[in-house]
Amino acid sequence: MWLELLKDFFLDLKTQRTRSLLTIIAITWGTIAVVLLLSFGQGLGTQMENGLLNAGNQIMILYGGETGMQFEGMPKGRKIRMVEEDVELLKNAIPEIAMISPQYHQNVRLTLAKFSTNTECEGVNPAFEEMRRMYPMSGGRFLNDVDVEQQRRVIVLGSKIAADIFGKEAPVGSVVLLDNTPFTVVGIIQKKIQTSMNNGPDDERAVMPYSTFRTMYGSKRVNSIVVRPSDPSKQAELKKDIFRVLSRKYHFNPADERTLFIWDFIEEAKINAKVSLGVSIFLFSVGFLTLLIAGVGVANVMYAIVKERTREIGIRIAVGARRRYILGQFIFQALLIAFIGGTIGILFSWGVISLMRLIPSGDGAMQFLGKPVLSPGIMLMTTGILGVIGLLAGFFPARKAASLDPVDALRYE
Repeated sequence: MWLELLKDFFLDLKTQRTRSLLTIIAITWGTIAVVLLLSFGQGLGTQMENGLLNAGNQIMILYGGETGMQFEGMPKGRKIRMVEEDVELLKNAIPEIAMISPQYHQNVRLTLAKFSTNTECEGVNPAFEEMRRMYPMSGGRFLNDVDVEQQRRVIVLGSKIAADIFGKEAPVGSVVLLDNTPFTVVGIIQKKIQTSMNNGPDDERAVMPYSTFRTMYGSKRVNSIVVRPSDPSKQAELKKDIFRVLSRKYHFNPADERTLFIWDFIEEAKINAKVSLGVSIFLFSVGFLTLLIAGVGVANVMYAIVKERTREIGIRIAVGARRRYILGQFIFQALLIAFIGGTIGILFSWGVISLMRLIPSGDGAMQFLGKPVLSPGIMLMTTGILGVIGLLAGFFPARKAASLDPVDALRYE
């Protein structure tokens, strides 16, 4: 049966050679459009997600504000300035906090021999590495607990600022002057893309232990506190707990949202995911419409084949061929045309995507677009679309063929 269906398919393909070839090309082009648009859309979405996580990996950054309500006889407009002790207070009072770090920052001057440059410097604890994805390159390390306890003069540099200072020399283990104080470089942060940042990109900053920063600059108040919840989905409850704990210490109304500003990277990630989904749906719609137009071409070819084989179909029905056989024959041919064009399109798209992934991202705008990703989900979705289009394109001509009256079909000229 299958050999007979294939034989009929190739005979019909030969009869409708030009029209069939153009239809296969249209299916191929439509498949390429769907696969490439979805692959580039997924690559863009992944890059957007990584860019946000590289700036803040499921964290919230707390900043002090000012009271917007009167409370316990005290006027509104009081400044709320957090201190280092608040880190331990929050950590002990709220079990849902997985990681927490104070954050000092200040613009500093780095000097090596005759080279000198200004950059942003932060004083933090070791948890900052995971919360801000400041992973060091091989051969170096991030800050550790001993650095904090002993107030060591050690520093971790961003990849760009390290390249500016040291050039091609190995920075780890070298000594630089930070505001005329010698610091040992213990690590270089891996180069990363950021779509969000505060006080500049991490590639251009220096990081030291918060205890060293406090001693060196005599800081009494932290600039901010970085918090990572154990369950990111419950960040709303964690915010309420933070307001509740700090309101008792600083005597403000826990419902007063102006007292603390919270930069919520978890919420930004949710918004980012919705934007990425919207982009993917739009790109899919464009590709799907292109493939749908090609499906109309498949239907036209099948109608032409039915018209040319009307007498043959009438004879087959007259000698006892079942209508479901006639129906299955034309649906099979439509599906085969769709999948031939689809296979060519997927293979071509795979080649293009493979070549694109070999091209370096560079430092320009292209790095934000990411690299296309041909995922199993995209393959399954494209195959499903091809199946539906082939089925619909073959069903209506097949139904027409199967419903022919044998007498009228034999009289057809």
